[in-house]
Amino acid sequence: MVLNILRNLRADRAARAGLAHLTAERSRPADGELLLETVGLTKSYAGADGELPVLSGIDLQVRAGEVVALLGKSGSGKSTLLRCMAGLLPVSSGTVTYKNTPLTGANPGTAMVFQTFALLPWLTVQQNVELGLEAKGVPAAERADAARHAIDLIGLDGFESAYPKELSGGMRQRVGFARALVVEPDVLMMDEPFSALDVLTAENLRGELMELWESGQFPTRAIVLVTHNIEEAVLMADRIVVLGARPYGTIREVFEVGLDRPRDRNSAAFEDLIDRVYRTMTGRHKEGRTPGRAEPIELEKRTAANTPLPTASVDGLSGLAEMIAHSGGRADLADLADDLGLEIDDILPLVDALDLLGFAAVHGDDLLLTDTGSEFAGADVQKSKSIFAQAAVNAPLVRLITSSLRQNPDGTLRAGFFRDVLAHHFTSEQVTRQLETATDWGRYAELYSYDAEPQEYRLDENDTARAVRRG
Repeated sequence: MVLNILRNLRADRAARAGLAHLTAERSRPADGELLLETVGLTKSYAGADGELPVLSGIDLQVRAGEVVALLGKSGSGKSTLLRCMAGLLPVSSGTVTYKNTPLTGANPGTAMVFQTFALLPWLTVQQNVELGLEAKGVPAAERADAARHAIDLIGLDGFESAYPKELSGGMRQRVGFARALVVEPDVLMMDEPFSALDVLTAENLRGELMELWESGQFPTRAIVLVTHNIEEAVLMADRIVVLGARPYGTIREVFEVGLDRPRDRNSAAFEDLIDRVYRTMTGRHKEGRTPGRAEPIELEKRTAANTPLPTASVDGLSGLAEMIAHSGGRADLADLADDLGLEIDDILPLVDALDLLGFAAVHGDDLLLTDTGSEFAGADVQKSKSIFAQAAVNAPLVRLITSSLRQNPDGTLRAGFFRDVLAHHFTSEQVTRQLETATDWGRYAELYSYDAEPQEYRLDENDTARAVRRG
């Protein structure tokens, strides 16, 4: 049902021939002018064992008249790069320039739209939209007129006196767009602006935004979009910059989209580009290795530092394994994502988890269950726990926690110990995600338990744990 509604929405947009003609004819003043540039940009954060690099050697240009998508998995540094370009974060080395002038603070030519709306709840829509102009010292009457125009442009006319709590998620994000556009920035920066919305609202807002961009009414000269959604990047961008994250964020590859707007998602060219971008993101790509991606790490050389756990719950990866088993043990990843109503990149953590555990392997565009994976997918609860326990010790962080607990006389360790170990290699947010996943996996495998009150891990001395130790 949802997919049919989306197809109707897409067909309706594609049928607007007048907008298609505007696409061919529209040209903004000074298209091609260099607005933003990074040269050798490196960003590091202070960690427990010195500097923790997040981005390294980023060379990127943003020119007037283009939409640039920064695409990558979680941890690739795409949001950090966006904030460095906006002047919200200082770079560790290298330069960021706006119109050939190095930044020394906030970028005067950019405005930001955030994933979480970031509205002030005690202000009305009108007042929220006026905030940027007020900060610039624009007189009250002038900023009120400008705000009303932006509100009307973005489809919020009639909501000027409403408060954020009265609005739906889509309407709140429209306020975010109006607030950014009212200052008429050269570059609009968007950090996953549609990811907090339901699928239909996101589809509608994304389409309206691109219609405005193509119509020439958009009061900005370039857009930089951060996303983890491959289809969204291909749909919106003129250029896609794929970031990799091993061991830190680098530009893996740049794709020139070159497709006319409005874009036909069912066209062979659209699907081919999605496939090529997907292969670059996953590293399952052509012959040899993808530029910027580390060579596969041998099992015995994997550590908690060089092989982080994918953010995947046991329920999620179990469900995916069962689906593949019901499909004969083999599934095309693109078809599988489509059947689930998801984007390919939404299931990548689950795919990586099955691969890490030895339950599945990727061959070309297909995910194939191994013999162990097939046994795991078809087992009852107790048997699946045993199989999972045997596999989970191949996950470096699970193995580290289990072996550390065994070496401690009372079989307990505070979570802080593992946080300190991981802090040498990851940001605090990444450390939290790693430990959450390791806790989920270890509990299910009955290798260890976790008590949130004292934040303590305890070795689980049951039959499963003893069998794993003997194995």
